[in-house]
Amino acid sequence: MQNKNNKKNKGYTIIETMIAISLFIIIIMAGMGALLNANVLHNKSQNMRSIIDNLSFIMEDMSRNLRTGYDYHCIDGTDGGSISGTNPYSCIDGGGISFKSSIDGSQWVYVIYDDGTIRKSVLGGADGTFIILNPEEIKIDSISSISVFGAEPPSGDLQQPFVTIKLVGKITYQNIETPFSLQTSVSQRQIDI
Repeated sequence: MQNKNNKKNKGYTIIETMIAISLFIIIIMAGMGALLNANVLHNKSQNMRSIIDNLSFIMEDMSRNLRTGYDYHCIDGTDGGSISGTNPYSCIDGGGISFKSSIDGSQWVYVIYDDGTIRKSVLGGADGTFIILNPEEIKIDSISSISVFGAEPPSGDLQQPFVTIKLVGKITYQNIETPFSLQTSVSQRQIDI
């Protein structure tokens, strides 16, 4: 006679348990790797966005101050377009601009330097008064320019003063170079014609 109580033990063997745990660990590790990679990519994109926002802020700051300024003087390296010049002067593809601020009438200067920086002075461009506006990750190329049209006194010109800022360069972040090209145009808010 066979024993009726000879039932198989129900449950998992140690090998089945080890296989299940191993599969679970493999799936969790793959998921964690994807999650960590997504987190790294998110942090990189946040940092890049911060740099791009900085560049946008520079353009907005320049535009706002130029819009409310007057007596634009284009800096193009010629005798008429020197940094120390204060008389209204137009030029195409200059390396900077000086103008009078409507806040206090002081001379403000923006200059694109050959080292890839944009600098600002609120003290007329005197030596030692320039501050660098862009972070070190942003390098401005030499083809960037500031053009001024209609800056001369309104005696014969019928054009409202108009400034075009063109910034071309690259953003280098974690050994990845991203080129950019921005342009904006600003006209003087005060009536000049």
